Amino acid sequence: MLAITEALPKPDGQTRAAEATAAVVVRHAVKSFQENDPEAQRSWRHWLSRPRRTLHAVRGIDMTIRRGEIFGILGPNGSGKSTLIRLIATLLIPDGGEVKVFGHDVVTETMAVRRLINRVSVEAAFFKKLSPMENLRYAARLYGLPMAEATARCTLIMQRLGFPRSKLGASLEDLSRGQQQKVAIARALMTSPVLILLDEPTTGLDPKSKRDVQEFILEVRQEHDATVILTSHDMAESERLCDRVAFIDNGRFVAEGTPAELRERFGGNLEEVFLTVTGKNWEEVESE
Repeated sequence: MLAITEALPKPDGQTRAAEATAAVVVRHAVKSFQENDPEAQRSWRHWLSRPRRTLHAVRGIDMTIRRGEIFGILGPNGSGKSTLIRLIATLLIPDGGEVKVFGHDVVTETMAVRRLINRVSVEAAFFKKLSPMENLRYAARLYGLPMAEATARCTLIMQRLGFPRSKLGASLEDLSRGQQQKVAIARALMTSPVLILLDEPTTGLDPKSKRDVQEFILEVRQEHDATVILTSHDMAESERLCDRVAFIDNGRFVAEGTPAELRERFGGNLEEVFLTVTGKNWEEVESE
């Protein structure tokens, strides 16, 4: 395993040129966790020694994401995609390797990175007793946005996401899961970040809401020249939105390219590509 302080292999001239203009550069990233061993024998010795095992979530991943690109990271639950997003978002420190966002190191320049990004995840936290607009205004104050500008911007984003105007004043705890997710997306996009991290952003949405969110992601990229990293297990969504995708399995990238390149190289649709490169059936791993 690489230590953070250990020297990384030097990239060649072509790689250095690509990294110099990239939005995100990940080189040999590694992240592991310790967890209780469920297979350890249950006895009084177990409670004293607390047997642990190492979970290797990210295993030496390399990737370079170009500015203005929508890059998809596809894989089933537990494959490492959310851990990789958290490394880029500065929410986790890599055990080894290097992660840079617009040239800023996520470990040594954390605040500079955070000023450039926003993240949407399936576990977004809110003040559930407050309304969507109250939650968004609170976030706007944290971002230092003038209140009149924040209110106008949030109203416009929520409208474009197809959020019911009649629900803007309702308590968040009374909204559907899909409506709460739209509030999370609006919160992430109201500051026009240059890097948007979308960790399964359409999970729990109905087909129309999912389509609204997808359209808005494409609009944000077009209008603000934003770079987007999208994690998903929705193959159709990834194929529609992403310029390039990478399949992740057991913490490693097993295939990477444009959807068209992967279909041509391996044959079939993206689910069949996953089967070819991993030997696993997509529907089976999704049901695990």
